[in-house]
Order: sequence, then structure tokens, then C-alpha cells
Amino acid sequence: MSNRDAEYMRAALKLAQRGIGSVEPNPAVGCIIVKRNQIIGKGWHKKFGAPHAEINSLEDCKTLGVNPQGATMYVTLEPCSHHAKTPPCTDAIIAAKLAKVVVATIDPSEHANGRGVERLRNAGIEVETGICETQARLLNAPFIKFAATGRSWVILKWAQSIDGKVAWADKGPHFARNREMEAKIDERRWISNELSRKDVHKLRRRVQAILVGINTVLADDPLLTARPSQAGETTRIVLDSHLGIPLDCELLATAKEAPVLIVAWQGAVQANPQTAEKIAQKGAELLTYSDTQGQSNLHFLLDELSNRGIAQLLVEGGPRVIASFLKERLADEICVYIAPKILGAQGAADIAGPMAQLTKAVGLHYVDIKRFGDDVCRTGLSEKAINETSILEG
Repeated sequence: MSNRDAEYMRAALKLAQRGIGSVEPNPAVGCIIVKRNQIIGKGWHKKFGAPHAEINSLEDCKTLGVNPQGATMYVTLEPCSHHAKTPPCTDAIIAAKLAKVVVATIDPSEHANGRGVERLRNAGIEVETGICETQARLLNAPFIKFAATGRSWVILKWAQSIDGKVAWADKGPHFARNREMEAKIDERRWISNELSRKDVHKLRRRVQAILVGINTVLADDPLLTARPSQAGETTRIVLDSHLGIPLDCELLATAKEAPVLIVAWQGAVQANPQTAEKIAQKGAELLTYSDTQGQSNLHFLLDELSNRGIAQLLVEGGPRVIASFLKERLADEICVYIAPKILGAQGAADIAGPMAQLTKAVGLHYVDIKRFGDDVCRTGLSEKAINETSILEG
């Protein structure tokens, strides 16, 4: 790998990042076309179902009036060679008569997995792989995991004060609320600031499902939607073992607009058939499990979500839900927003309490730190995620 190759691939990776939050569950891909040491075309995958990065970069060459014949393409993921929502990118590359294609990492999907590279080589195009592979696999770790294993990528997210509080003590339930009144008490409703909350909506646009526990519904009555909304529907999930969800909550009121999945103990459903029927009438789906203790089975749930094609799951539950996922070693990515506040006695739901049930420390890798005003957001990947996506191979 030459320094110039790495430089061009890093530029392609930077372009790819622009697609995050708009292309999921597809991967974020960037592409650069270089001829005589000059960039003649740039492109990235902009939206789910829209043209891929390779096509956009070739179109950019046309816009600039430059012929890409004999040029080198740098692309962050193996070009597709199958017909789906768009035609094969390999066909367009071959038709453009490129001389060389440099690929950061192979697409592990069943329909790809080296087929795109093979197609290009059979057409006489030189192909080099593995340039900036670690960075490319990090960028699309959720996609790579789901493509390679069929398992959902689990993101745990919470906001906390410096002293570990995740809510105000006097926030209280908000049913039959006046939304205008809520806007006036936002300062007491949120731990994190507006910039952090805006970033959370970007995180929500990445995923196909958002999960909370029943206590979050009782305390906040959330909609669990991304603003602005993403192209596909996001399934909103509530862990509600004993079927305590209020029938007038926002989730049930909007269940016919966006999917709602209530995960409940079978015994509770059998004991409350009328409540179960009313929930179904509102458009929500009940997913039951038969554990005799009435405790949510997270492995059962993740199996179900994987079978439904949920590539990324965002867990926004309270401390007990977060700790349960950590205890079972089910987290792939952790995202913590830390606000510069010390709530002391005014704070509630201390994150440290439920975390005490962890018997083994959870280490994070590839930790990133971002600032949103005075808030700090720390993100990192679990060892499980690193192993399942083979990121270190790069």
C-alpha cells in the first residue's frame, strides 16, 4: 500500500460517512476516481434504494466532462455484481473501461463475498483489496455483522450527569399531558442538551428498531421516532413483562403509523386477555415468551429480531434494561452522553446501581469522543463486536 493509495481511500471513507443515517440497512460507501494523479470523480451512497457510490462517482466524471477510461477507482466496499434495487455496479465499472479498482474490504453478504472482485478481474480489470480495511470495517461494522452472521447489531445508549444520574428525581409520569406545557419544562425533562439530543436522532435514523423498558414508557411516554424521519419504518419495542403499558400512551396511539412490538410474558397475556385485545386493536403486536418467572428473555428477543431482518437495534431503556444487555454480553456498541451536571439528591435512577450486577468488566475498543456544546459523548465497541466483525483482520 502506497501513501497515495491510503490517502485516496481515506478520502473515499470520509465521503462514505455522509451516508450514515440515510442508507441503512445498506452499507455506507464512498468512492473516488483518480486519473493521472488527479481526482476526476467523487461519489457516495446517499440514500437507501438510490444509486450506489460507484455510479455516483462515474456520473461525477461525466458532469466534469472527464473520460474515466484507464482511471483507478478507490471504493470502500466491494462493488456489487447482482441485480437488486439498482443494477450491478460491476457492469458500470467495466463499461467505463477503468484500468484498476482498489477495494478497502470485501462485502461478506451471500450475494457478494468476492463475486464483485472476481467479476472485475475476469473482465481484465486489476483489483487490489485491503487498503484501509480496518477503517472500512469499522465504518460498516453493523452491516458486516448482520451480513456475516445474520445477527442484529445492538447499540446501548444513555445520557447521564457526571454523578451517574439518568433522570431528575421529580420528573414524574406525563400522561394526558399538554405538549406545549412539556416544552416549557424541557430543562427538567432532559439530562443532555439540545445538540446531544439532535445527535440521538441521527443515531435513531441508523437503526431499524428502538427498544425501551416499560418504566421508560411510564415515565416519559416517548414516541421513539427519529426526526426528521428515515426512509424505512422503525419498529418500536417495549419490554413489558406484565402488560402494564397504558392504553392511552403515545406508542399505542401511533401504532398504526409505525410498528409497535410489545414483548410480554405469556402468563400476563393469559391473565389479561381484554388488555391484550385492546392493545392488538390499536395496531400493536404482542410477542410473548413462556419463561415461568415472567422475566424478559433477551436472547429470545434478539433471535426474533434477527429473523425479522432487524440489522441494527438501539436500546434506549433505563439502567436496569441497559444493565441486562451488558450482563448477558449482548452489546456491540455503547454510546454514553455525559452532561456537565451534578444532580445529587435531585437526580434519580442512578446508573451505578444496576451495573453492580455485572460480574465481569466490559471493555470498549476504538473509543471515540465527541463534544456537543458542553456535553461529551463517548462511544466504543465491545470485544464481542470486534470478534464478530473481524475488524482486527485489517
